[in-house]
Amino acid sequence: MPALLLLFLIALSSCSSPCCDYDILGADEFVIDSYKIRQGKLAILEMEGIDVEELPCDAMEEYKDVIAEDDLLNIVIFHPTRKDLMGAFQSINQSTGGFKVTRGRVDIPDVDSVEVAGLTLDEAKEKIQGRFRDHIKDVEVFVNYKDRLKSKVELAGLVQTPTVPVDGKIRLYEVLAKAKMMPQANLFMSYVVRNGKPMALDLHQLVNQGDMSQNVVMHGGDKIFIANPSDATVMMMGEVGEPRPINLPYGYISLREALVIARGIPYTGDRNCIQVIRGNLQCPKIYILSWKHIIHLPNDSLLLMPGDTVYVSAKPITEWNQFISQLFPSMQGLQTGYTIYNLVTD
Repeated sequence: MPALLLLFLIALSSCSSPCCDYDILGADEFVIDSYKIRQGKLAILEMEGIDVEELPCDAMEEYKDVIAEDDLLNIVIFHPTRKDLMGAFQSINQSTGGFKVTRGRVDIPDVDSVEVAGLTLDEAKEKIQGRFRDHIKDVEVFVNYKDRLKSKVELAGLVQTPTVPVDGKIRLYEVLAKAKMMPQANLFMSYVVRNGKPMALDLHQLVNQGDMSQNVVMHGGDKIFIANPSDATVMMMGEVGEPRPINLPYGYISLREALVIARGIPYTGDRNCIQVIRGNLQCPKIYILSWKHIIHLPNDSLLLMPGDTVYVSAKPITEWNQFISQLFPSMQGLQTGYTIYNLVTD
């Protein structure tokens, strides 16, 4: 059904009999919209009618990283004579993977459990060390994270690393570097989710264009999805050399470049009727362009965005018949030569 619906729409939008039920626009409107597309992902989402909340005012601010429930701590102590105590800590780190924060506390050999939730690593170190020094002198305590359940970013899609821990300072760019993204990833269609909502971020502008206004500080529980190359495409249809979808790794492509990838417009195509269909099929915009626009206007004035369909109409039948009549004498001569060749060889 979708294919039939598209064919029906294209028939309605034919250059010879445009339908007034749809917005039929020209080159001027296409150029204006192309300048909006150049502004990036957020402008394109706005054109598609998708609302994205603005970044929180504190999105760029670093924050105090503290120990949370279910964090796994690596705690090591040093004492010049108490090798038994040092061995006990080493055994716990090796056998259980570390000291797990349960109900906000960690159980420490030779002392009572210590409340560490809400403390920084340095604060937890000082607190544990103070407990020891109440009855054992010359103890040195070292604390770091072994693993964290909540204080990390989860990644999916074209990445090699599924999680990256956060520390109140690590930013989006560094997380993406640690995630080891695939080189073919479509950053334009990738996104960051915080508290169940997508953030107003353009990963393509951050990574490929160096826009540090996108480099937010990451929080525990954030999720990042890295898209596939084919998650954003335009469709080339009608009288083109190779009808096909074209991937948009940067979120847009010039109409001229798209026609080159589709191997141009053959003799059967009407260069005065190049249609760009934008939006859903129930209420699309249809831009009517000609070859002179593609030749004379700059690339960044003729931009396609994800979901666009380019349809090149066939030549009107009168022009096609004229083309065939011009071609026919040469074909006749070729056929005559071929017949003489057969007679000679026979």
